[in-house]
Amino acid sequence: MTRALPEYVLPDYARAAGADPHVVVAISGGVDSSVTALLLKRAGVRVSAIFMKNWSEPAEDGRCRWEDDVADALAVCERLDIPLNTVDLSQAYWDGVFEDFLAEYARGRTPNPDVLCNREVKFKAFLDHARALGGDFIATGHYARIAARDGRLALLKGCDGNKDQSYFLHALGQAQLAQTLFPVGELPKAEVRRLAREAGLETHAKKDSTGICFIGEQRFREFLARYLPARPGTIRTPEGEVLGAHVGIAYYTLGQREGLKIGGVKGRAEGAWFVAAKDVGSNELVVVQGHDHPLLQSTRLEAESPTWVSGAAPVAPFRCAAKTRYRQPDQACTLTALGPEGLSVEFDDPQRAVTPGQSVVFYAGEECLGGAVIGAAA
Repeated sequence: MTRALPEYVLPDYARAAGADPHVVVAISGGVDSSVTALLLKRAGVRVSAIFMKNWSEPAEDGRCRWEDDVADALAVCERLDIPLNTVDLSQAYWDGVFEDFLAEYARGRTPNPDVLCNREVKFKAFLDHARALGGDFIATGHYARIAARDGRLALLKGCDGNKDQSYFLHALGQAQLAQTLFPVGELPKAEVRRLAREAGLETHAKKDSTGICFIGEQRFREFLARYLPARPGTIRTPEGEVLGAHVGIAYYTLGQREGLKIGGVKGRAEGAWFVAAKDVGSNELVVVQGHDHPLLQSTRLEAESPTWVSGAAPVAPFRCAAKTRYRQPDQACTLTALGPEGLSVEFDDPQRAVTPGQSVVFYAGEECLGGAVIGAAA
């Protein structure tokens, strides 16, 4: 029988599944998934864990980062007396995430592999493995929440605004949410670390992972060059003035300042230069001076492959808020030309460095409605 813990540990939609649900935790070796397992164990439900090996290529130093993470995951599971399984999902990751990642960079776009990883690996391939173990639900350490509303499940922002991860989960649908728990979504990060420390979990002080998961601490440019050969080209102004050379368009993103290696330009005032456009056809990088240069501002974007958490698109025109990058404050907008293949977004205020390949994610207050892949901005 479950103990009387806060509803966020085992919400009503999970309790309705039966008195003794089996929850399979996606344990990564980090503090968030560790506390996810801790809370569920304390709730008295049956808990097991799976460690996903998503990447098999070694880093520059020859080490595989997952080896350290699985050791931490094993230590946590031994402490909590939870059985641990390890599954190799590296092929699923390569096919469902990494090939798309490379194709997008080759097109001159900047993809968001974390969104694809959640949709294709964590809430698809991993979910299948959890079912094979007899799991009724999966649980992850994401900072997000799920709530029953009007006969459906809503994806909500995590209560810790600095850690909210609903942006990366926007491509999930009703079937996936119905089998998922986010026990730490109601908690601030400091509370998660406190719970881990008091429970004697070795991961309580472990540094949060940042950046793209399969790159780890490697330098991004060197990593990408292993898969996409460098194609040096010209750096120019919008007027056609050549200022230097780039090492390959794939290695730059819109709004970027670092790594351009443009010094003082004769006849130009001193000031930083920023990437404003990537001309893949001519292999040219277009740069401008000024953080808020007009060519870096957009009030409208076109997006493709929209997904909606509820399963149904809203009726256009539709007022909501949007983020064009993670941790951006919500931006007021209107959705138009809604359809199965794409949509248009009109922003109330100009947006800086809207980047093709990234996700535009839509919100109504605390609820994440869905999102799409940015195609072009104007």
